[in-house]
Amino acid sequence: MKKALVVVDVQNDFCPGGSLAVAEGNEVVPPLNKLMKEFLDRGEPVYKTRDWHPEKTKHFAIYGGTWPIHCVQNTRGAEFHPDLLDDPRITVISKGFDERADGYSGFDGTQLAQLLRDEGVNEVWIGGLATDYCVKQTVIDGVRNGFTVKALADAMRAVNVNPDDGKKAIEEMKEAGAGIVGDEAKAAGQKF
Repeated sequence: MKKALVVVDVQNDFCPGGSLAVAEGNEVVPPLNKLMKEFLDRGEPVYKTRDWHPEKTKHFAIYGGTWPIHCVQNTRGAEFHPDLLDDPRITVISKGFDERADGYSGFDGTQLAQLLRDEGVNEVWIGGLATDYCVKQTVIDGVRNGFTVKALADAMRAVNVNPDDGKKAIEEMKEAGAGIVGDEAKAAGQKF
């Protein structure tokens, strides 16, 4: 069983101080860095997805979408969190660059599924931001693409536009066939 790690959208705009900050979003960095190092040390592939939106997209509220402007191509907000591990062996997957689509999933409009297959990957571990949007969609699409998927609850945080969105996202991932590994309460963004 060859594994790969997919780190979803740990970008400045989704971390504290960003234009679409996830509460405690920066807390995913240490566990993800640890996992990235472990995967790379074993010679297993690591991918980092990033929102890479054009300046004008239906994704943004100003153009009829849901969200404030965030992760616009070549801006500081679109850069990965400065403490997130950078390594030349990590493959970056850009998504959300189609101005007519939201691009939540790391598989949506990208070559991620084919890259994983080319590497002989059977199992995909997924964490990052945010539990209830891009992580959830990437997890569900990973299952749909035929991979065994483990969602890393200790290494994701929810936006929680509605208070239970993170919890509902975890249930949706389970229903889709993904395994949930770690502390589900943290992933759901519940306060202790």
